[in-house]
Amino acid sequence: MAHVGHRVDYLAGFCCPVGGLVAGKPRVLCHENEIYLSNGSEFVYVYDQEGKVLKAVYRCPDQVWHVELLPQPRQLYILCAHSGIYCVSLDQQSRLMEQTDGDGQESNCPSGVFPVDSDACIFPDSSLCMFTLLNNFVITLSQAHGKWWMKLYELPCPEQESPPYRQVSEVGFCPGPEPGDEGDGPPSRFLPVLCCASSPGTVGSGEGLWCSGGFVLEEPLFSLLFGIDAAMLESPMILCGFPDGQLCSVPLKALSSSPVVDGCHDVSNQDPPVKILHHLEEPIVFIGALRTERRAAEDAEDEQLFEDAGCDCVVAVGHYGKMVAVKADQREEATVPELREYYLRGPILCAACGSGSRMYYSTHSDISAVDLDWVGDSSDPEDAESCTGVLPPVLSPASLSICSVVALSLSSRASEGESELLALSAKGRLMTCGLCSPEDADVGLTPAEAGRRIKELLSGIGNTSERVSFLKKAVDQKNRALASLNQVMNVSAALLSSQEGQKPIACTVTANWSCLLLQDTVTISCLLENCSEYSLEEGWTLCVQLLASPCALEEESVDSATTFTFPIDQLLPGNKRELTLPLGSAADTKLDLPLTISCALYYSLRDILGSGSDSSEALDDLLPDDSPILSPDREGICLPLSECTIDMLQCLRFESSPPGPDASPPAAAPPAPPDPVETFLKVSREQTEPEGVKAGELPHAQGEGNLPPSAASIRVSSELLKNALKTSGSDVPLSCATLRWLLAENAGAEALSSGEVASVRGAAPDGGEVQLLVAMNDLSPAGPIQAVEILMESPSLAHMCRVHHAVIRRIQALVLEQAAQGSGPPDLRMQYLRQIQANHEMLLKEAQSLRDQPSLGEEGAATAEKLLHIYRQLRNPSLV
Repeated sequence: MAHVGHRVDYLAGFCCPVGGLVAGKPRVLCHENEIYLSNGSEFVYVYDQEGKVLKAVYRCPDQVWHVELLPQPRQLYILCAHSGIYCVSLDQQSRLMEQTDGDGQESNCPSGVFPVDSDACIFPDSSLCMFTLLNNFVITLSQAHGKWWMKLYELPCPEQESPPYRQVSEVGFCPGPEPGDEGDGPPSRFLPVLCCASSPGTVGSGEGLWCSGGFVLEEPLFSLLFGIDAAMLESPMILCGFPDGQLCSVPLKALSSSPVVDGCHDVSNQDPPVKILHHLEEPIVFIGALRTERRAAEDAEDEQLFEDAGCDCVVAVGHYGKMVAVKADQREEATVPELREYYLRGPILCAACGSGSRMYYSTHSDISAVDLDWVGDSSDPEDAESCTGVLPPVLSPASLSICSVVALSLSSRASEGESELLALSAKGRLMTCGLCSPEDADVGLTPAEAGRRIKELLSGIGNTSERVSFLKKAVDQKNRALASLNQVMNVSAALLSSQEGQKPIACTVTANWSCLLLQDTVTISCLLENCSEYSLEEGWTLCVQLLASPCALEEESVDSATTFTFPIDQLLPGNKRELTLPLGSAADTKLDLPLTISCALYYSLRDILGSGSDSSEALDDLLPDDSPILSPDREGICLPLSECTIDMLQCLRFESSPPGPDASPPAAAPPAPPDPVETFLKVSREQTEPEGVKAGELPHAQGEGNLPPSAASIRVSSELLKNALKTSGSDVPLSCATLRWLLAENAGAEALSSGEVASVRGAAPDGGEVQLLVAMNDLSPAGPIQAVEILMESPSLAHMCRVHHAVIRRIQALVLEQAAQGSGPPDLRMQYLRQIQANHEMLLKEAQSLRDQPSLGEEGAATAEKLLHIYRQLRNPSLV
């Protein structure tokens, strides 16, 4: 089609949420000099186009979905989400505004802002989705119980005070679910479309037909679309476009003339008067009508008759660009309907029909115009005449260079030969677009007209620049998102493909002592090393989780986890980055050891997919539910790097010069650990000692200072340690090698490698003393296993338990490693084991007989002492 000349004038700007307005809810109406506008929020604005001022603002209880105007009387009908329809009298508000301006009193609310109270709700129904006005009727559409319900209400007479709105009838029908919907999911984001179509006979009957957005159709097209019965009844037809793509029609008189049941015409159990006209298979966003044929009127009277004839083409537009046009083709034999489908570039946000044969529709990037007036190219007049009723085979959209328009409406102020559109942009800007007819010939311009044309060109340049900026920003954002997503997928594939071997991106954790703020503090160092061929760009985060195991010495202790996050700006291939975390200082109360430290890389996909409701669906399409890299919150990608345990042996602090070999001979046998039973009895005896002690003896001082340190020993097969530590061909004694192995992960124990040291004394993180001693056990050289004994001592029972746990953990790992390598168990002396078993059986029988004998007085004390001696022998199995 020919280029459409236009001029754009910006009228006003309205507030909009972050990210701009969303299509479907905003609405623009024009009547005489006033514009009624809703931007999808809870506000409805009244703008005076003549004076270019905002006259009033109505604050509704909830988000506004649809607005309709009834000119006589001047009433505004507002549909609020999940609430119902509210009726506002414009005349009453105008008088109230004049009184407010006359009083001159200050108010907390801005001048001209009127709240819409709940008393104004005339149809309270949370399931209402759309409505329209037709004369003295209100037609509503709601969705409930899996069906759509159309209800017809009769408006009361204006002279009645607070009249009730009488429901005339209702009809229910079941269109299918929206394409891509399961049917039982959340409500669709597309609202249905309602409008009314009437025949010329209805308009000429003197009923004063009024319908916002309605149109009049020519008699042949009306009869072909809706049937001869509807044409003979001259009944207005209600057209419904549903989110599932169905285009249906319902005759108004079939609803209003149904038999009354309990005061309401119930047609749900009769043959439904619903007729399905077409199925677009995508959500319908617009229904309208056009005049496509051009006829030369011989005089003004004939031209007036031609204008009253109505439109000759009905169009319906889908959200994704599918469009259907229906027209009556008058042939020699008969008049037949012609239906043609077109495919426009979508998604289509809104549309409007001009006064001629043009339809205007808006996408995210532009407003385009298509002309459905088509005459064949044949030079034969007869062929050309035969093609006047044929729709064009293809449409050629013409760009208006106006982007991001979410609401369109045809203005009532268009001058002769021109059309004027009202448009609301996504940024909340209200503008008018004057569309010149393509038949306008170039004529000489006066200086005033030339100045106006220059202003129009400058306005078009500014709008084109804004459109280019918008498109460039959108393209750059998509390019950055795709580049980030490609980098994320490459890193994920590199880590997942090397789960068994060494990972290309690794995180190593070590424990150290550091001086922070003049205090010695235990810290952990996380060394992140990138050995892959991909760089970690902005958006990646290193997450370090510290999980403290529950303390067995405390009641009601539970696992406690703390997570630290470190954003990674950039880490190129081959580079390293070290991060330090303080664990605790000597001034702290305690440090729960062991700590399980887990390191992982996290990338939030919300930065790529956006933060709207559609991002969850896009993430579901990108990654399946069982994807191993999907984070638990389903908002990003989580890639585990490493997991390790920090225990007491790694956190011990040693003196700068450990004791030499002369100070503590490694070959000497360790002192026998104090028996726990004797320690317990000694403490109990001291606490219960009577006051009459021997003369010259002082009572024992109470307190922990006189108690022996807590001790524990572990005996390990020397053959197992020799095979694991590979000390057979080394001059280092096995006891020294064992101590080095236990403290290999302690950075402060490097001095042990310089000499033969088998005993160390260190400080715990809270300052407590811990001693660790390793020596060959020669107490039982004829035992079944040659062993190495590891002795742990500490004044604190908790510290001793933590060291014991750390040693046991290393021995267990050593045993599993040797078993995986196929090493057999150490040689056992079976005869010695049989002797131990026989001795234990005899001790058990003796203990059972002593327990069965009743004993009193001095004999009972002797029996108890003997039982204690037997139990002490049973506790020592003498396996080494």
